[in-house]
Amino acid sequence: MDAFGLERRLFGVVVVASWWMISHLAIVFADEPASNKVSSAAADAATSVQQEPDAATPPSAAKWQYYGFVDAGYLLDFNHPANHLFRSRSTAFKVDELDLNMAGAGVKKLASENSRWGMELAVQAGKDSENFGFSATAPKVSGSDWLRHFGLADISYLSPVGKGLTLQAGLFNGLIGYDSLYAKDNFTYTRPWGGDYTPYLMFGVNASYPYSKKITMTAFVVNDYFHLAHPNSVPSVGGQLAYLPTDHVTFKETLLYGPHQSNTALEFWRFFSDTITEWKRDRLTLAFEYQVGTERLDAPGNPRALWMSAQLPVHLIVHGPWSVTARPEMAWDRDGRWTGSVQLIKAATGTLEYKLPYRKTTTITRLEYRFDDSGGKGGGFFRGAEVSPGVIALTPTQHLLIFGLIFGFDSQ
Repeated sequence: MDAFGLERRLFGVVVVASWWMISHLAIVFADEPASNKVSSAAADAATSVQQEPDAATPPSAAKWQYYGFVDAGYLLDFNHPANHLFRSRSTAFKVDELDLNMAGAGVKKLASENSRWGMELAVQAGKDSENFGFSATAPKVSGSDWLRHFGLADISYLSPVGKGLTLQAGLFNGLIGYDSLYAKDNFTYTRPWGGDYTPYLMFGVNASYPYSKKITMTAFVVNDYFHLAHPNSVPSVGGQLAYLPTDHVTFKETLLYGPHQSNTALEFWRFFSDTITEWKRDRLTLAFEYQVGTERLDAPGNPRALWMSAQLPVHLIVHGPWSVTARPEMAWDRDGRWTGSVQLIKAATGTLEYKLPYRKTTTITRLEYRFDDSGGKGGGFFRGAEVSPGVIALTPTQHLLIFGLIFGFDSQ
């Protein structure tokens, strides 16, 4: 069996197993007496599997969570490109038109001491599901046209080893990056450059262990840097250290190592580091993320490619449902291995948000201004009409005014 076929079969096994768990356990819970079911408030108070359990607190019943959302946005580009494209982007990449950028629905159950098997299954559609997860320099996996509609498809198991070893297999949230694929989970509507060029999702297996209340270690093996790209059949490996020095500070260091070219010789493997520090209080969140990636290319002279990016988001809840975010950032693709173009990008984003929760729904409206500057021989953004058939001129800068509306439902 070739690598494409094996990957499709593994993905299918995870999806079938997830649906079996949903149907089987739904029957169990439906037959369960009402007195044995816990309230939402009691479940919310349950201890996380990432923490040491409290021996005085009995384990709560397994809790299922259902959710869905719709995300629509309009990006007004003052360059007004004829192709309506935000160049070199995989999320929120359509400009000067109203688009359904993402819609999704899912179900999940966290693994716990009381119910050691867990699962996640989510499906999605929209503009943001069209281009994410692919590489600018590698072919797509077979079946990517339908695989891209899965946001999550994994099963997990909390093993009674020490303080609890959690094993997870399938398609799960990426362990690299501060930002989510979904705008609803971020402080800003548009993602940073580092977000679009690191894996939002990963396909493979991971194992996480809480060494203490302050330290959690995770190891993973994934099919590739981007889960929908297929440069070769050799997996990548990595690990993460999460450290909580105080109640308000979180530090994460994630490393990935693996081949992302057709030549899988060790000398051509990519090394990637993602460092995140977050300081969070009741109303203020301040974070810093720095990424660096490098690999030697299988090309004449074997040059070494280099990628760097950094961002400094600051989020403040002003009053009630109102909040503001400022995010300066930069990204340097010295050799064009990540974005496909040699460029140095500087950007700044400011966001005004109004969040209205009502029962189990949340409505988010965002007004955002974004400025991007791209220099270098491959840099620039589209502007104006076609200068010749299929060719649109480039300009170094781009100003965007963004309107976003997100509506979501969550059973939790």
